Amino acid sequence: MATSIFIAKLFAVVYLFIGLGMLMSSKHYKNMLLEMMKDSSMFYFGGILATIAGFLIVNAHNVWTGWPILISVIGWLALLKGFMLLVFPEHFKFWGKLFKKWNMSTLGVFVIAMGFLFGYFGFLA
Repeated sequence: MATSIFIAKLFAVVYLFIGLGMLMSSKHYKNMLLEMMKDSSMFYFGGILATIAGFLIVNAHNVWTGWPILISVIGWLALLKGFMLLVFPEHFKFWGKLFKKWNMSTLGVFVIAMGFLFGYFGFLA
Protein backbone atom coordinates (compact mmCIF):
# COMPACT_ATOMS: atom_id res chain seq x y z
CA MET A 1 0.00 0.00 0.00
CA ALA A 2 2.94 2.34 0.59
CA THR A 3 3.84 2.06 -3.10
CA SER A 4 0.26 2.88 -4.10
CA ILE A 5 0.23 5.96 -1.89
CA PHE A 6 3.60 7.17 -3.17
CA ILE A 7 2.56 6.77 -6.82
CA ALA A 8 -0.82 8.42 -6.11
CA LYS A 9 0.99 11.42 -4.60
CA LEU A 10 3.30 11.62 -7.63
CA PHE A 11 0.38 11.39 -10.06
CA ALA A 12 -1.53 14.03 -8.09
CA VAL A 13 1.25 16.59 -8.33
CA VAL A 14 2.01 15.89 -12.00
CA TYR A 15 -1.66 15.89 -13.08
CA LEU A 16 -2.42 19.06 -11.12
CA PHE A 17 0.55 20.93 -12.61
CA ILE A 18 -0.19 19.81 -16.16
CA GLY A 19 -3.91 20.51 -15.78
CA LEU A 20 -3.25 23.99 -14.43
CA GLY A 21 -0.86 24.60 -17.32
CA MET A 22 -3.55 23.55 -19.78
CA LEU A 23 -6.00 25.97 -18.16
CA MET A 24 -3.64 28.90 -17.80
CA SER A 25 -1.76 28.47 -21.09
CA SER A 26 -4.14 26.52 -23.29
CA LYS A 27 -2.86 28.09 -26.53
CA HIS A 28 0.72 27.17 -25.63
CA TYR A 29 -0.20 23.56 -24.83
CA LYS A 30 -2.19 23.18 -28.04
CA ASN A 31 0.67 24.60 -30.14
CA MET A 32 3.20 22.43 -28.32
CA LEU A 33 1.19 19.26 -28.94
CA LEU A 34 0.66 20.12 -32.60
CA GLU A 35 4.39 20.73 -33.06
CA MET A 36 5.19 17.45 -31.34
CA MET A 37 2.94 15.64 -33.83
CA LYS A 38 5.09 16.96 -36.69
CA ASP A 39 8.39 15.74 -35.20
CA SER A 40 8.99 11.99 -35.58
CA SER A 41 11.83 12.10 -33.05
CA MET A 42 9.25 13.11 -30.42
CA PHE A 43 7.37 9.88 -31.14
CA TYR A 44 10.56 7.92 -30.49
CA PHE A 45 11.43 9.87 -27.32
CA GLY A 46 7.83 9.69 -26.08
CA GLY A 47 7.75 5.97 -26.78
CA ILE A 48 10.88 5.38 -24.75
CA LEU A 49 9.57 7.47 -21.83
CA ALA A 50 6.15 5.81 -21.89
CA THR A 51 7.75 2.36 -22.01
CA ILE A 52 10.03 3.13 -19.07
CA ALA A 53 7.25 4.71 -17.00
CA GLY A 54 4.81 1.93 -17.82
CA PHE A 55 7.34 -0.80 -17.06
CA LEU A 56 8.31 0.77 -13.74
CA ILE A 57 4.70 1.12 -12.64
CA VAL A 58 3.70 -2.38 -13.79
CA ASN A 59 6.80 -3.93 -12.25
CA ALA A 60 6.46 -2.17 -8.89
CA HIS A 61 2.68 -1.91 -8.72
CA ASN A 62 0.58 -4.58 -10.42
CA VAL A 63 -2.32 -4.39 -7.94
CA TRP A 64 -5.85 -5.32 -9.00
CA THR A 65 -7.94 -4.61 -5.89
CA GLY A 66 -9.43 -1.37 -4.57
CA TRP A 67 -8.53 2.10 -5.78
CA PRO A 68 -4.90 1.12 -6.64
CA ILE A 69 -6.37 -0.52 -9.76
CA LEU A 70 -6.30 2.98 -11.28
CA ILE A 71 -2.52 3.09 -10.96
CA SER A 72 -2.10 -0.37 -12.47
CA VAL A 73 -4.36 0.54 -15.41
CA ILE A 74 -2.35 3.71 -16.06
CA GLY A 75 0.86 1.67 -15.92
CA TRP A 76 -0.40 -0.87 -18.45
CA LEU A 77 -1.76 1.91 -20.70
CA ALA A 78 1.61 3.68 -20.58
CA LEU A 79 3.36 0.43 -21.50
CA LEU A 80 0.93 -0.09 -24.39
CA LYS A 81 1.40 3.51 -25.52
CA GLY A 82 5.19 3.07 -25.49
CA PHE A 83 4.87 -0.10 -27.55
CA MET A 84 2.57 1.59 -30.06
CA LEU A 85 4.76 4.69 -30.38
CA LEU A 86 7.91 2.62 -30.94
CA VAL A 87 6.47 -0.11 -33.16
CA PHE A 88 3.66 1.69 -35.03
CA PRO A 89 4.47 5.43 -34.90
CA GLU A 90 2.62 6.18 -38.14
CA HIS A 91 -0.68 5.25 -36.47
CA PHE A 92 -0.34 8.23 -34.15
CA LYS A 93 -0.24 10.83 -36.93
CA PHE A 94 -4.04 11.10 -36.90
CA TRP A 95 -3.85 12.59 -33.38
CA GLY A 96 -2.62 15.85 -34.88
CA LYS A 97 -5.99 16.35 -36.57
CA LEU A 98 -7.83 15.58 -33.34
CA PHE A 99 -5.70 18.00 -31.29
CA LYS A 100 -6.82 20.86 -33.54
CA LYS A 101 -10.40 20.19 -32.46
CA TRP A 102 -9.76 19.64 -28.76
CA ASN A 103 -10.38 22.34 -26.20
CA MET A 104 -7.31 22.39 -23.97
CA SER A 105 -9.19 24.11 -21.14
CA THR A 106 -11.77 21.32 -21.04
CA LEU A 107 -9.04 18.72 -21.13
CA GLY A 108 -7.23 20.66 -18.40
CA VAL A 109 -10.28 20.43 -16.13
CA PHE A 110 -10.33 16.64 -16.63
CA VAL A 111 -6.60 16.40 -15.85
CA ILE A 112 -7.05 18.51 -12.72
CA ALA A 113 -9.91 16.24 -11.64
CA MET A 114 -7.58 13.26 -12.02
CA GLY A 115 -5.01 15.14 -9.93
CA PHE A 116 -7.55 15.73 -7.17
CA LEU A 117 -8.63 12.09 -7.30
CA PHE A 118 -5.07 10.83 -6.89
CA GLY A 119 -4.40 13.55 -4.33
CA TYR A 120 -7.30 12.31 -2.26
CA PHE A 121 -6.03 8.72 -2.33
CA GLY A 122 -2.40 9.72 -1.82
CA PHE A 123 -2.68 12.44 0.80
CA LEU A 124 -6.04 12.04 2.55
CA ALA A 125 -7.40 8.48 2.36
